[in-house]
Amino acid sequence: FTQIQWRSSLIRSCQRHSQATPELETAEGGSTTSSPFVVALTREEGKNDKLRSSLLSNERIKQLSDSSGCPVQLHELPCIEHAHGPDAENLSPTLSSSQFDYILITSPEAAKVMASAWIDTGRPKLGKVAAVGKATGETLKEFGIDVAFVPSKATAATLVKELPPSDAAIEEGRATTAFYPASAKAKQTLQKGLEERGFTVLRLNTYDTVPASWDTEQISLAQSATVACFASPSAVKAWLKNTNDLETPRALASCIGETSATACRENEWAEENIFYPEKPGVDGWTDAVVDALEHLARK
Repeated sequence: FTQIQWRSSLIRSCQRHSQATPELETAEGGSTTSSPFVVALTREEGKNDKLRSSLLSNERIKQLSDSSGCPVQLHELPCIEHAHGPDAENLSPTLSSSQFDYILITSPEAAKVMASAWIDTGRPKLGKVAAVGKATGETLKEFGIDVAFVPSKATAATLVKELPPSDAAIEEGRATTAFYPASAKAKQTLQKGLEERGFTVLRLNTYDTVPASWDTEQISLAQSATVACFASPSAVKAWLKNTNDLETPRALASCIGETSATACRENEWAEENIFYPEKPGVDGWTDAVVDALEHLARK
């Protein structure tokens, strides 16, 4: 079978053998049935709840299950794990001894790492905090950190364009200073873009993302997945590392935003097999997953 023939055959099989109205299924593991609608939730363990809840309540998915006779299955299959970055030990001393006009936080994990160090050092005074994305801002607020600036689009490139120079820096005739505690795998987009605008940026690689190791059961789940949900380029690369030797067709990619979608393009996903919203976020990500599932149903 070709990729299209295989999935079309599964849909026809569901329609022939369905005895009742199918329901959206969710599981932490275990084998899947012969459904063409198997969705892999690939964020770190315990961080897939928001997307799962959004998918479980989505009316388009329920309509797809009803019309096709095939259940939509959700499986948590973490692609990455977090580890200390090479500059982790310098985070607390930097927060306690230095003042910056801005603190730049670009992900929920970066928020958690920075906030934990801030609390451990006695909650020293911070500059204005800029957060990329709604989830990042919510994480900071959970730790009692106010967010002063959020770009109109949750990307580093948009933050570079929209972050205003510090009023204090302008009055004092100096460059605006920014502290960027980042993932070791984050690109240079943010710091280089701000430096080109005249900002002085200190970047510390405070954490890293590494591929998660899968057991036999998880490999089997990946083999049956027809849609994989990606929230970062690291997850894309980890998925490929763990599925490189599988002979089944590559899953369609449903991405949280254009950064992950670009990583899929760079790793040879066909453009018609990549789905992502214009603005990153769980709601748009949910739509991207449903778009991918409906694309499968049309085949």
